[in-house]
Amino acid sequence: MRSEDPEISVVVPVYDCEDCLSALHERLTGTLAALVDSWEIVLVDDRSRDSSWTKMLALAKADRHVQAIRLSRNFGQHAAITAGLAESSGRWTVVMDCDLQDPPESIPALYAKALEGHEIVFARRRARRQSIPRRVANRVYFALRQALTGFAFETEHSNLSMISRKARSAFLSVPDAHRNFLLILYWLGFDRTAIEFDHAPRHAGRSSYGVRALLRVGLDGLFFQTTTLLRWIVYLGFAMALSSLGLAAYFVYQHFATATLPGWTSLAVLLLLIGGFIIISVGLTGLYLGKVFEQVKGRPLFVIDERVHGQERTRERELTAASDHADA
Repeated sequence: MRSEDPEISVVVPVYDCEDCLSALHERLTGTLAALVDSWEIVLVDDRSRDSSWTKMLALAKADRHVQAIRLSRNFGQHAAITAGLAESSGRWTVVMDCDLQDPPESIPALYAKALEGHEIVFARRRARRQSIPRRVANRVYFALRQALTGFAFETEHSNLSMISRKARSAFLSVPDAHRNFLLILYWLGFDRTAIEFDHAPRHAGRSSYGVRALLRVGLDGLFFQTTTLLRWIVYLGFAMALSSLGLAAYFVYQHFATATLPGWTSLAVLLLLIGGFIIISVGLTGLYLGKVFEQVKGRPLFVIDERVHGQERTRERELTAASDHADA
């Protein structure tokens, strides 16, 4: 740790949050100034469609504690988080969303827990400010994921968290192209604890996660964090094969003992069942192979277009990947 490194870095992925940034900066600055002597705020623009980058430029030029980073295109929230972690240098790093549903005023509680000796401190919502159907879907999703992975996940943990320098380095060393911030922290296995906070209403605007985006993220987290589903398909295939043998033996017995069973409805249903199972199995295996293909291409997790820190502004000429920062 260098003497000039800040005590706390705050990493915030930004996407279409122009109406939240001024309030976010004001509340973060007030909270951090009362808590520690040195800090930095790393804002990562995931190529927003609104004027978020313009607001970030103004904040970075007006406040030496703010570093603004712009990705070359929209890489997704978790890639933006990874970019921010790679650029941060604090002894402790806070990750939070830009919409202020996770209040900056929870950082002192995170910091106090971290100083007790924990490498990772999560934040658990006391109650979600979401519709009942979405809360039910969230619980069903986590139940399915737990059944598939055999690992218990806390359903009310948000992205708001604080991690140590060691945990941050370990996170950046994970090369997964399809990554989820919380899942990787769980997988790292460091000593962890959690605080509780009140989930606040969104400060302004609407969530960028529509139904399609939520389904895509949910399927990635459900299927592609484990190979358990592939094993279940193999087990089900063996079960269907054994059932088919039993059914064939029954039909042979019926043919010689009594008479041939009339009609072909049962055969048509059986063919449809087996055909559907084969198509689903092949399709799911193809999805896994597609993920493997994307992983082995070895492309960077993100590409940084511009960095702004104070009055300094640089435009990247080369690709920047999280793995490069981790190796350094």
